[in-house]
Amino acid sequence: MKKPVLFLTLTAGVFLWGFGALEARAGTIGLPTTLDQLLIAGNSTTVPEVGTGGLVDTYSNFSYSSSPVGTPPLATGITVTQFGPFGVESGLAFSGAFFAPANTTVDYTISYVVTAPVGFTFHDALLSGVWNTFNGSTGTGNVGETLINAATGQAIVTNNLTAPNGGVSEVFFGGTAGVQSILVEKDILLVGGSGGIGISVINQAFSSIPGVPEPTSIALLGIGMTGFLAFRRLFKRTSVGLSKRS
Repeated sequence: MKKPVLFLTLTAGVFLWGFGALEARAGTIGLPTTLDQLLIAGNSTTVPEVGTGGLVDTYSNFSYSSSPVGTPPLATGITVTQFGPFGVESGLAFSGAFFAPANTTVDYTISYVVTAPVGFTFHDALLSGVWNTFNGSTGTGNVGETLINAATGQAIVTNNLTAPNGGVSEVFFGGTAGVQSILVEKDILLVGGSGGIGISVINQAFSSIPGVPEPTSIALLGIGMTGFLAFRRLFKRTSVGLSKRS
């Protein structure tokens, strides 16, 4: 009765380990690319993380919308490139003609999940943008951002990031450091005013430090190791049985 249990444990461990490895490789899109490619289910992209010895942050689960619906730019017109390093941060840059004509209001949303390398956790985030006003317009714009711990659903910081024109907004996570995966919810609100306003580039970056992996990663590794240890015991017992028979 023990052998079937050991075999099933081995099978589960190897399957989950192999599935995780395939998932990490499947659908990885190189940069630069366009946002529509990252919106395809299962697709993701990676950016080398400064200070990790060549390891990468993974960006996945992208979504994009505009209000009014269909307002340009479409996802095909938004270029996604690597941003940085800026100091010790690296990340993504979104380039496109985000624009609200005179006397209109346009709201864009971009969201995604960024995951640090195994063994590292994020401790700060950075946001900046390049704004454009026209003909002395009274238009106003804002890029607000909410950062959520993807594992717990809790907000990481109480104050949201904004993107000042020509400046940089940065937030340190402080006592909540230790977040390996972050849900980024970015809201771009443009009020056209008298002559229109736009933002052509939005930069986003993160930096990480060595930390404790998420419990899910530890559990997955444990299941895989249990399977391999079970296989080792089964192999030894089979070898001993064959030796006795011979």
